Amino acid sequence: MYPEPLVKPMKEELTQVGFEECLTPEAVDKAISQKGTVLMVVNSVCGCAAGACRPGVKASLNNAKKPTALTTVFAGFDVDAVSKARKHFAPYPPSSPAIALFKDGQLVHFVERHNIEGHSANAISEHLKAVYDEFC
Repeated sequence: MYPEPLVKPMKEELTQVGFEECLTPEAVDKAISQKGTVLMVVNSVCGCAAGACRPGVKASLNNAKKPTALTTVFAGFDVDAVSKARKHFAPYPPSSPAIALFKDGQLVHFVERHNIEGHSANAISEHLKAVYDEFC
């Protein structure tokens, strides 16, 4: 498990723009079961989370349509919450970072690490905006 001083600023990159942390399995279930659309970001300490995922997700919120709720869990830190979230991501294998969109409790879109790594923040943002336009 990563030390809190290491992950705190990485968590704050998302919480400062309105993401709610899901720190327990119960919080994950509650967040995902909401009516409407729920974006869940599996945050991570890796370089692609810092260089592409977090900036891309934040930029994607500058869109006419966006998710009803913004949530996040942190891989390697919020261990039980991440484990629970990953059960909702089936059939996708564990991946971090990752981005999931749920609509009325159902997974409708998932972005795995291999779709984040090597891509620009702008590409991720534009992809998510198209997903929001379709589902939100």
